[in-house]
Order: sequence, then C-alpha cells, then structure tokens
Amino acid sequence: MSTKRKRYVLVGTGGRAEFFYGAIAARFRENSELVAFCDINQTRMNYANKLLRDKYSHPEIATYTADRFDDMIAAEKPDIVIVTSVDRTHHRYIIRAMELGCDVITEKPMTVDAEKCQAILDAAKETGRNIRVTFNYRYAPHHTKLRELIMNDTIGKVTSVHFEWLLNTRHGADYFRRWHRDKRNSGGLLVHKSTHHFDLVNFWIGSQPESVFAFGDLMFYGRENAEERGVTQFYNRATGNPLAKEDPFALYLDDNAHLKAMYLDAEPEDGYQRDQSVFGDGINIEDTMGVLVKYRNKAILTYSLVAYQPWEGYRIAINGTKGRIEMTTVEQSYVNSGGDKKLEGALKGKSLQVLPMFGAPYEVQVEEKEGGHGGGDPVLLNDLFGEPEPDPFERAADHIDGARSILTGIAANRAIATGLPVHIDSLVRF
Repeated sequence: MSTKRKRYVLVGTGGRAEFFYGAIAARFRENSELVAFCDINQTRMNYANKLLRDKYSHPEIATYTADRFDDMIAAEKPDIVIVTSVDRTHHRYIIRAMELGCDVITEKPMTVDAEKCQAILDAAKETGRNIRVTFNYRYAPHHTKLRELIMNDTIGKVTSVHFEWLLNTRHGADYFRRWHRDKRNSGGLLVHKSTHHFDLVNFWIGSQPESVFAFGDLMFYGRENAEERGVTQFYNRATGNPLAKEDPFALYLDDNAHLKAMYLDAEPEDGYQRDQSVFGDGINIEDTMGVLVKYRNKAILTYSLVAYQPWEGYRIAINGTKGRIEMTTVEQSYVNSGGDKKLEGALKGKSLQVLPMFGAPYEVQVEEKEGGHGGGDPVLLNDLFGEPEPDPFERAADHIDGARSILTGIAANRAIATGLPVHIDSLVRF
C-alpha cells in the first residue's frame, strides 16, 4: 500500500498547515503519506509533530529547517510539496519544488506581486510540473450553485457584478495583528484575502480581468486613526500587557493553548509576535477598499472590502441580459487557529434568489454541507488527496487561475499607489 501512496512534504507549519496535514494524517491515509515538515522554526515543527501524534495517532515525521529544503527533497523524495508558508515566500518554494521534480499544492494567494507571479509562470512552463491553488470557496455548495445557474443561462450573458465583502472586528482585525499587516508579506488584503473573491468572479462568469482601477486606505486600524478617535494609551503586544486589558481587540496568546504552543512558545527562535496591537505603528495595508474591474468579456465588477464591520459575510448581485441573481451570506467569524477548523468561514445563514427580467423572483435551494468555508473544505480536500469525482464545474484551480485571481489585487494595489488604471497585460506574460 505504501508504495502506491503519494508522498507529501509540507513547508510552513503555521496556522493554515493543519488543514492539510490533518487531512492526510486522518481521512486520506490510505492513498496519501505525509513524510516531512519544513519551517524556519523548529519549535513550531515540533508542535506540529505533537499534534500528529496526539490528535491524529500518526507517527511523528522528519523535520527540516528552511535552509535544508533541497536536502529534504533529496532525502524524502516527495511527489508533491504543500506550501503554507508566509505569502511572500510562496514563490521560492513553489519554483524550487518544481525545479527538483515535484508537483505543488499551494495556499492562496499563489504569491504577492507581479514579479514573483511571472517567475512562477515561467518555472511552470519550463519544468512542466503541476501546481494546484487551493480555492476552497469554489467548492462551497452555494458558490457552485451560482456557477451552475450562470452556466445554464439562467440570467443570460453576464454584464456586471457587484460584490461587497465585510470582515468583522474579530476576523478582520486578526489580519492587523499578524504578519499580514506588512504589505511586503501579504500583498495587503486585496491580494491575501480578495484572491478568494476575485477568483470566484473569474470562476462564475468564465472570464478574466482586463483592466483595474481602485481606491484604498487605512482608515480604522493603526495608531494614527486611533489617536484621531481620542485613544491615548497604546501597547505593542497584548500578552502579558496590562495596557491591553481595556482593548476589545486584544488577543492573548496565553489564553489559548494552541496559539501559545504554535506562536508564543516559538517566539525565541524567530521573534514573531502573533498578538500585536491593531492600533500600533507599522501597519501599511488598507482596511477600506473599492475596486472597479473590466473583464475580457466586457463584464464590469464593482468590489468593496471593509475590515472592521459589525458582521461577517458578503452581498453579491450578478446582472445579466435575462435577469439578476442576488446572494447574501453570513459567515461564522473566527481568529485564525484560535478554535475549531471546521468553523472557519462556516455558514450562519444565506439566501440565493433569481430575479428574471420578466418573471417572478424565486429562491434557489442549496443543500447544506458541513465543514469550513461554507462546506467547501471537505470537498476540496477530497479533490486534493482522495479520489476526485467528475466535476462539470471545473473547480480544480491551477497556477493560471492562481495568477488571474491575484493579478486583480496586484493591479488594484498599483492603481491605489499611482491613481491610474492598470492593464493586466502590463503586469505579466502568460
């Protein structure tokens, strides 16, 4: 059996990693084999091994520090490298894995800027290796149903999309405590978070972005904004700091055993602080964004993302030549790695309605599914590690899909910086 199983190594054992290695260690053991971890932090890898042993009854596996990535590939001979490291490092491991003869599964965003994106596209062409980008939102039943409605010509040719995404003061704030607050690491929320949303639009309407314009700013988080609202006491991190007691945005790593073991105990090795104040200095990403996109099929997207709202979820309206589709979704808010993985992005409520141009509006029923991200996570994991079923909706995403989703955000970042529209063809060569 073991000779038939695909061999996997995983790079980056932070908050998103267990989603993948936990699935291999439990649900997909029969046809998948996890053989090694790689990270800059040995303490964090040791904790991942502890979870493998104690939570999944899986033997501990080999660990390699990041400078020994090539050694790991040579010794462990994996078929596939799973990349869940900090976003700005994705390209490094994706490209090197392909050069060493491996296929890749990477977390989204695939990378954070146009130069790194081009390097990945070039390496994929040169090596002929495969890259899968894990867009779990494609697999959520209500998102798949929306694609089905459009594919079935329910509203005719799509002409425009309005997409409003709200991150609340729990989940939204979490991006401003972590490494994501530095745009060099994450590309900002228009790349790190909106990659989900821009991919969904590409997926739904069957087209790709052509030109982008955007505005965005840091208008709520950050020290300057807090000072303007009258805040006078500030702190760098919450854990162990009495100044954080009055801050409803504070996150205490020692209050959560998982966060403590993964981050607080690992601090002496790399100095990374997971619990930084969202009203501190050094934040250079936006929390309020508006984007306008023209697609190759002439459809227009108006997109909004705000990261400090009272509720978590989104409103979507898709207009066509025969009518309109409206969807409102309320999601379970969460702190990354602060609780049950199954609750991350889980549905609290949704409505999906079709409004024909010359007919009565009607509700579209969608089968409820369990699991994170609206029930999409278990389906995605089976597609990656199990036995994929025939999929008429073509939800599996490759590096081209990964590039097209991030290029909308990368172009939006450039438009914010320059005040000018950006053509996607000026960023990379496909």
